[in-house]
Amino acid sequence: MNAHSLYRPVSGLDLLERIGNDSRQRGLVVEDALARIGQIDPEVRAMTVVAQREAAVAAAIAATGPLAGMPVAVKDIFDTADLTTGYGSPIYEGHRPRSDAAVVTLLRRSGGIVVGKTTTSEFAYMAPTVTRNPCDLNRTPGGSSSGSAAAVAAGLVPFAIGTQTGGSTIRPASFCGIAGYKPTFGMLSTVGMKCFSWSLDTVGLFAAGVPDVAYLAQSLSGRQLAVDGSTTRPVFAIPEHYPWTEPSANASTVLEAAARAIERAGGRVRPIRFPAWMTDLIGAHHTIQSYEAWQALGYEYDRHRAMLSPMLADFLERAGEIDTAAYVRACVLAKEAKEGLSSLFHGMTGLLTPSAPDEAPDGLSSTGDPAFNRNWTLLGCPCVNVPGLWGARGGPMGVQVIGRPWDDARCLDAAAFVERAIAECTA
Repeated sequence: MNAHSLYRPVSGLDLLERIGNDSRQRGLVVEDALARIGQIDPEVRAMTVVAQREAAVAAAIAATGPLAGMPVAVKDIFDTADLTTGYGSPIYEGHRPRSDAAVVTLLRRSGGIVVGKTTTSEFAYMAPTVTRNPCDLNRTPGGSSSGSAAAVAAGLVPFAIGTQTGGSTIRPASFCGIAGYKPTFGMLSTVGMKCFSWSLDTVGLFAAGVPDVAYLAQSLSGRQLAVDGSTTRPVFAIPEHYPWTEPSANASTVLEAAARAIERAGGRVRPIRFPAWMTDLIGAHHTIQSYEAWQALGYEYDRHRAMLSPMLADFLERAGEIDTAAYVRACVLAKEAKEGLSSLFHGMTGLLTPSAPDEAPDGLSSTGDPAFNRNWTLLGCPCVNVPGLWGARGGPMGVQVIGRPWDDARCLDAAAFVERAIAECTA
C-alpha cells in the first residue's frame, strides 16, 4: 500500500503562526495530535507510549516559550520521568527513570509538549523495529530513529527528537521524505540518553521542512539557527567518487536533479575529490563505535545477553576483540582528519551528496545502509537531509547538505536554499 497520499507532515512554523498567543488553541493542537496518534499509529506503529491527555493539554495551555504548545515526540532512547523509557530492549520493559534527559528538559523549558515516545532500534543500533514508513507502509522508515521520522512524516507531530551515531537521523529522514538535521557534535547535550558511543552519539532533529527543523534547533540550542535567507548564491561541491559505496543509479539521478535546481536558482555546483584519509575514516568509525559500545553496553551484555537480539549480541562479541591500541589509532586518525576539514571545505558553502544509497528498502527486515552518513558523524559535521525529490520506485529520496563543524547556521540556510530550489523546479 502506497500511503503518501494519506499521511502528510505538518509544519510546526505554520502551526505556531496559526495559534499565536491563544492558549486555548495550544490545547486544541495537542488534543488533535493525540487524536491523530490514536487514529493512525495502529498502522504506522511509531509510538511506544503516549502521554496522558488531560496532563498534556493542561501543559500546552500553560506553556510559554518559542515552542509553546507544540507537540513533540521523543525517541525512546532518552530518559523521561513521566513516561516509560525502554531503549528499544526487553531488558528495560516498564523502566521509569527518575529524571528527564537534558534535551527533554530543554524541550519543556521551550514550551514543547512531549506527547509520547517513539520506537528505536535496540539501544539505537541497527535491529529493525515494527515501525512502517508512512510514505509506503510496506517499506522500512529507516533506523535507528525509525519512530521519530515516521511520526513526523505521518503528521502525528510537527517535531521529533532522534539520534545519530552512524546515519540514524539523515537516513530515516530521507526514506520518509522529511527534513532531518544532525547538528555539530556536542551542540545538544546527550546527558540522560542511553549511550552507545560517547565519541559519536549526536542528538538529531526531525520536522516537515528545513525552516521548521532549523527553528526547532534554535529553540533548543539558544543559537541563531533559524533560516534567514541570507544564502543567495551558494557553492556546493559534489564528490566525483565515494570511498564507501557508490550511489545507485536512482540516487545519482536524484542528486543530478538537485544540482540542476540549485543552478537554476542561482547557486553553483562543482566537483570535488576526497582526500585519501576519507577512506581511512570508514574503518576508524567502526573501530571507535565498536570499542565504545563494548563498554557502554557492558552491563547488558554481561548480565542479559540472552535478551539481546542476535544482531546486537554478535556485534558486541566482535567489538570485544578490538584492543585499546587500535582504538587509540582510530581516535588519532579522526582528530587529524578534523584538522584537515578546513581545506576540504575551502571555497564552498557545503558538500552535496545523496542522503542514502537508494530509496527505502522494501519490507521491515533492514533499516538501510548508513554508508553516506558515518564519516560525517565521525567528523562532527552538521548535516541536513533536504526532502522534496522522489525516486524511480515511488519513494522519497533526500539529498544531504554537509557543512563545517560549528557552521550550522550556514549549513541550515544553504539546505533551505536547496529545498526552495527543488520546490520551484518540481512545482
